[in-house]
Amino acid sequence: MATITKDMTIAQAIAMDQNIIPVLLDIGMHCLGCPSAQGETLEEAAMVHGIDPDDLMERITAVTGE
Repeated sequence: MATITKDMTIAQAIAMDQNIIPVLLDIGMHCLGCPSAQGETLEEAAMVHGIDPDDLMERITAVTGE
């Protein structure tokens, strides 16, 4: 199985593993189906929401086990 990376768009990451949705919602990413989710990477979204991208990836990895 492929690994979710911070350079993937939000939509790509969700398509790989929907179990990350609560993690994204918890940090304030409430527009998971909006156009931004189609073009914004996880890294960009983390920075917009004031979260260190590496911290976000650690949270995602804790859920996905990757």
